[in-house]
Amino acid sequence: MIDWVAFTRARNELGAGFVRILGYFREDGVKSVAAIEAAMRAQNAAALIIPAHTLKGEARQFGAEPLGALAERIEVVARDCVEGHDTPDEAISEVAALRGLFERTLSILEAEGDPVVQRRQGFGRRIG
Repeated sequence: MIDWVAFTRARNELGAGFVRILGYFREDGVKSVAAIEAAMRAQNAAALIIPAHTLKGEARQFGAEPLGALAERIEVVARDCVEGHDTPDEAISEVAALRGLFERTLSILEAEGDPVVQRRQGFGRRIG
C-alpha cells in the first residue's frame, strides 16, 4: 500500500515539517475526494481533473502509490471525456473506491508519521 522507500525519503527531506505537511495532505485529500465525488455526481468531467491531479501528486509524494495510481486513472478518464465531450461514467468504479482507499492510506501514513512511533521504534537500540 505504501512505498516505504519514498515515504522515508519524504520524511527525511521534510524533516521537522513532515507532520505538518502530512496534515496538509489530510486536509487537501479530504477536499479532493469530496470534490471528485461531487463532480462525478454532477457528471462533470472537467471538475474531476484538478482534484484528481492534486491527489495523485500528493499521494505519490508520500509513497502512496495505489492511491496515486487510482487518482491518475480518474484524471486520465476525465481528460479523455473533456476532449471527447463525454460524461465520466467510465470512472464510476474508481471514484467509488477512492474514499475507502484514501482513508486506509491516510491511516497508515499517519500511524507511521507519528513522531512518538518513530521515537519508540528507536528506543533500546544500541548506537555505535
